[in-house]
Amino acid sequence: MAFNGYGVWAIYRFEMARALRTVWQSIVTPVITTALYFVVFGSAIGSRMTEIDGVPYGAFIVPGLIMLSLFTQSIFNASFGIYFPKFTGTIYELLSAPVSPLEIVIAYVGAAATKSAVLGLIILATASFFVPLEILHPFWMLAFLILVSTTFSLFGFIIGIWAQSFEQLQFIPMLIVTPLTFLGGAFYSIHMLPEPWRTVTLFNPVVYLISGFRWAFYGTSDVGIVVSLTATLGFFFACLAVVGWMFKTGYRLKN
Repeated sequence: MAFNGYGVWAIYRFEMARALRTVWQSIVTPVITTALYFVVFGSAIGSRMTEIDGVPYGAFIVPGLIMLSLFTQSIFNASFGIYFPKFTGTIYELLSAPVSPLEIVIAYVGAAATKSAVLGLIILATASFFVPLEILHPFWMLAFLILVSTTFSLFGFIIGIWAQSFEQLQFIPMLIVTPLTFLGGAFYSIHMLPEPWRTVTLFNPVVYLISGFRWAFYGTSDVGIVVSLTATLGFFFACLAVVGWMFKTGYRLKN
């Protein structure tokens, strides 16, 4: 069957239109939250912790703040996008339409990743009003931004298929992803931790995502850039494999 570009575009456009109808929740709220983080962390803590690895503390936390919003928004956008058709029963119309599973994933995940990446750039622009920013590797910054947005949108897509209630939809992001982000070096360097906690932190996958993204800004990171990129790509392909298995078996899609 030939690639159904029209079907992909129709789903993608519908999902993007939904974001425009909820601009306050999709864009304004995260930006306000980011500004509050700068007030609390940048001013209160930054006045006592001037630099980390030669980077002013206010600027140091910018990549972590962007990643925090990227993780949560990517998961929310993708999970809600596929869960709502399940909740209303319109998922069967989608599955019976002349659109392949790959095209469905491209449309839903592409829309969620687009919204998250745009939000990340908006937060980056907001941060520039609070602290002086320097991006040493702009190509890799955009590459990590897009890769992480896509990866966590895939992860959110999996959660949306798995969830059977709105409570389950919020369970993993609130109780797992957000704590891992705060413990993953978003607001500090893991080199500041004593042993054995520094070694334990290396088992947190979020560390590698934030570290690679921070390297694109300042050329400094907690782990090597190659390790960060490899870990991010590994998570991406793992999510892709799980999504493929879900469509192949019809897990919580056809029953």
